Amino acid sequence: MKRARAHISWQKPTGSARAFLRSFAKDQKGAALVEFGLMLPILILLFAMVVEGGRLMWSYQTVVAGVRDATRYVARVAPQNICSSGGNLAGFTTDVERIVRESVSGDSLFPTGITVTGVTPGLTCVVGTYRVSPAGIVEVTADLQVTFPFAGGFTFAGQTLATITTSIADQSRIYGS
Repeated sequence: MKRARAHISWQKPTGSARAFLRSFAKDQKGAALVEFGLMLPILILLFAMVVEGGRLMWSYQTVVAGVRDATRYVARVAPQNICSSGGNLAGFTTDVERIVRESVSGDSLFPTGITVTGVTPGLTCVVGTYRVSPAGIVEVTADLQVTFPFAGGFTFAGQTLATITTSIADQSRIYGS
């Protein structure tokens, strides 16, 4: 028995082949998968930016809470008559700095994008008709350096936004011991 040899050559499609090619060109099966494959890297990048931005804002709010806690601490511990006794807040600097820094580094979920560069307690004495005059007002200021997680990936007009330096401050009246 002799086997027939297949001879393949490109010929102009006949009626049935032409109909097959037309139906193949109009077929939409798999189009959604191709579109999803094209959009997936963009969606993953957008999701990562939202997650990292949220973590960065969470860290910033933690620093705000740390400054607020340090201010409350000094307001409770400093003597109520600190202004009339000529005192200052220099003795509280290490405690205030520890409170703010521990609020930032206390949880491993926080990104490394926020660095506390300095914490300073300040005292203002306000004269008025208060029970204790002059009344002491403590202000704790924390200087921060914020580094954006995706800063290197985006440039606008040839400029990158790598870091921002800012400060957070809170005030409270001293009503301590």
